[in-house]
Amino acid sequence: MTEQQKQSGETVKAMGLLEHFERIVELSKKKGFTEGFWEKAKPHLDYSVAKLQLSMPQAAIFAHFLNRCDDQAITIKDIAISIKCSRIKLLRFMDDIDELEKRKLIRCRKREHDMPTYRVPIDVIRAVRKNEVFTPASHQNISLKNFFTKVGDLFDQKNDNELSYDALVSELKDLQNDNPQLSIASQIKELALDDESAALLLSFCNFFVNKNDDEISIFQLASIFGNSDEFSGIEESLKNGEHPLMECGLVEFANDNGYVDNEQFHLTEKAKQEFLTDLSLKYRSGKRGKDFIFAKNIAAKQLYYSDKESAQIQQLTVLLGEDKFSAVQNRLKEGGMRGGFACLFYGPPGTGKTETVYQIARQTGRDILPVDISKTKSCWFGDSEKAVKQLFDRYRGVVKAGGSAPILLFNEADAVIGKRTEIGGSNPSVEKTLNAMQNIILQEIENLEGILIATTNFETSMDAAFERRFLFKIKFEKPDISARRSIWQTIIGDLSASDAAALASRFNFSGGQIENIARKRTIETIISGNLPSLETLISFCQEEMLVKQENKIGFGV
Repeated sequence: MTEQQKQSGETVKAMGLLEHFERIVELSKKKGFTEGFWEKAKPHLDYSVAKLQLSMPQAAIFAHFLNRCDDQAITIKDIAISIKCSRIKLLRFMDDIDELEKRKLIRCRKREHDMPTYRVPIDVIRAVRKNEVFTPASHQNISLKNFFTKVGDLFDQKNDNELSYDALVSELKDLQNDNPQLSIASQIKELALDDESAALLLSFCNFFVNKNDDEISIFQLASIFGNSDEFSGIEESLKNGEHPLMECGLVEFANDNGYVDNEQFHLTEKAKQEFLTDLSLKYRSGKRGKDFIFAKNIAAKQLYYSDKESAQIQQLTVLLGEDKFSAVQNRLKEGGMRGGFACLFYGPPGTGKTETVYQIARQTGRDILPVDISKTKSCWFGDSEKAVKQLFDRYRGVVKAGGSAPILLFNEADAVIGKRTEIGGSNPSVEKTLNAMQNIILQEIENLEGILIATTNFETSMDAAFERRFLFKIKFEKPDISARRSIWQTIIGDLSASDAAALASRFNFSGGQIENIARKRTIETIISGNLPSLETLISFCQEEMLVKQENKIGFGV
């Protein structure tokens, strides 16, 4: 052995896992997975194989996953490019990739109809950096609290598509077997529940313990399963009250004002007492979070309406006052009618529809739960329907928790209350998803117990089924010249009466457009140090218009 070879060998021995993986990546990028690579990389692979108890291909492939550790969605294509081989050739190594996943060195996310993606968990990265062997955390003989922390983690992984349904059931079973000292594990065994029923019971417990949710819908349960075929038998037995969990007295139908709801379920008091007493849980599904707009935080704002609009808005505001609202709801229910209030505010943009909702909420002391339509229209097929259902489930929980019912605000709801499309167009999957969302919303409005207000700029395109379900419909018109003059003077307090009249006469603007001009005026004042002239305001107005309006006689520019 030459002195150079001896020094090289000593250098290799002094290297840690990170350095060895770095050299493996460098060599394979030059040579690919060729004989020359395996020979050249052997000292580095030998170290990695001995340290982590992997095969040589597994160590080499893991090095490339680690090289992309900042990527949360590594694809097979990425790895193939990295090692300079075809994707077909890489398929020969899929068993090795599966073994890396089984060892939890990488995590795989599998979405229906999409290729899987991978990531390297942060705990694995930390272990490699410390030149340590990654060992998954032990979950044996843990406390009930830690047990449900792990249960919640497993269900989160399932929701993120990092666990298949079969893998979820298997890991939940292992968790129970590792903790026979816990009453929930011992009683599941004593009841001789099958693995699927045990997993379903733990899903109910997970909703209750980790998500403060004690009323679980069929829709929420279905999301745990891989496809509708797997869930159809469970769904049928639950709806018929014949599921083993119901026969054991652990799960029951939700009960709404004396009426059984066979699409909503919860744990029985027996189950909570036997399984969850040690956790000292307090159910708070009705908690109002940061996404709420609280009535006490809404500032008063002067709005201008026509006589007809003013009368309608005043009537609705009085009706939504707590005393009147409760009395009317009770009277409607006594007559066998729906007690919820669905309202539609429609008209051109900038006419005060949204601000009116805010002012009604402020005056009636009702918080607002705003709906972000863009978030409900997910790009992933099936997620949109789930988001809509979960939204209404949450709103229902808040209403049932007591206190003044909040307003559920669907702002700019054109996208979800428009005419339903016939399946078979250029994008049938999108059409099917949108129609499914609309059907859910229609059904939820039908069963509404609180207050929903939707705003739209395009009422002519609204589906007739939605139109029938809105009890109150208020049309917002652009303000007339008198109202426009008042708006100009209210928003721009130092504007002269004559200038306000001239601007109101010249430009048929909504309140929102006038507010835009006021903002530009403020910005111009800050920049120039001078109040803009009438001519400057006119130029701002002309920029605001999408379509030029004709000059009025006697009003020069």
